[in-house]
Amino acid sequence: MSLKHGAMKKSPLRRFIYLSIAAAIVTILLKFYAYSVTGSMGFLSDALESFVNLFAAIFALMMLYISQKPADKEHEFGHSKAEYFSSAAEGALILIAAFTIIWSAVPRLIDPRPIENINTGLLFLLLASLVNLAVGMTLVRNGKKRRSLLLEADGKHLMADVWTSAGVIVAIVIVKFTGWLIVDPIIAILVALHIIYTGYRLISRSASGLMDASIPDEDLEKITNYLDSLNDQKIEYHSLLTRVAGRRKFIAMHILVPGKWTVKEAHDYADEIEETIVNMFDEPVTVHTHLEPVEDPASMKDIGIDRQEIDYHL
Repeated sequence: MSLKHGAMKKSPLRRFIYLSIAAAIVTILLKFYAYSVTGSMGFLSDALESFVNLFAAIFALMMLYISQKPADKEHEFGHSKAEYFSSAAEGALILIAAFTIIWSAVPRLIDPRPIENINTGLLFLLLASLVNLAVGMTLVRNGKKRRSLLLEADGKHLMADVWTSAGVIVAIVIVKFTGWLIVDPIIAILVALHIIYTGYRLISRSASGLMDASIPDEDLEKITNYLDSLNDQKIEYHSLLTRVAGRRKFIAMHILVPGKWTVKEAHDYADEIEETIVNMFDEPVTVHTHLEPVEDPASMKDIGIDRQEIDYHL
C-alpha cells in the first residue's frame, strides 16, 4: 500500500479575494450615492446587494485561509472542503439578495413614485457595474484556471450583481423616456428571478462536493488513458475510485503486478505510477494505491469502499 500527495503549490488566491472586497466597497459607495440623488428603490435594492457581496467576500477570505491550512491531527485529509461552505454561503446570500429585491419592488408595483436626477444616478450605477464586471470576470476566469470553487463562486456572485444593475439601468432608462414608473419594479423582479437561479446552482455544486463527487470526466480520462497504456508491461489496474475536496483530488486504485516481483520492485513501480498521476495536474492531488498479484483470481474483484464488489445498480 502506498500513498502520495501532490505538493501544495502556492497560488495567489487571497489577492483575488482582496480584490473582491475592494470592489464591493467601491460599488457600495457608488450605488448608495446613486440612490441618494435619485430616491429610486431599484438603486437602493442594488446597493443593498453590494453589502451582501462585501460580506460574502470576507467570508470567502476566511474559508480560503482555512482550506489552505495543512493537514493536522484532527483533519488528516486536510481542510480543502472549507471552500464548499463558502460557495454554499454565497449561494444562500445571493438568494437572500434576490428575495430582498422582490420584497422592495412589490410596494412600487402598488404605489409607483417618480425618480429624480436620473442621468446622474445612471452614470454612477454604470461605473459600479463596470467595476463588478471586470472583477467578476477576473475571479471566474482564475477560479476555473486554479480549480477553485470558492473564487468561481465569488466571481459569479459579482456577475449576478452586474445582471441586477443591468436590469435596474434598463428600467430607469425606460422610465426616463416613457414615464412608465411601474417598469422599474417589474424589471427588478425579473432580474431577481435570474439571480435566484444562479444561487441555486452554487448551492447545488457545493452539495455535490460535500457528497464526495467524482473528479471531472476529462480528468478521469487522462488517468485511465495512462493506466491503460501500462497493459503493454503486463500491469493492470481496477477499483479506480476518485473524489474531489475543494481544489484537492483524491484518487485510489488497485495495481496488479506480477507475483514474482519483490515487495521493493512493486513498491517502486507504484511510486512511479503515483508520481506520474500527481504531475498530470496543477492542483494538489493525493494518490493511494493498493498492490495485488495479477495471477491471483481474487485480485480481479473490484473492491469498493466497504471492501466488497461494487454494485452501481443498488
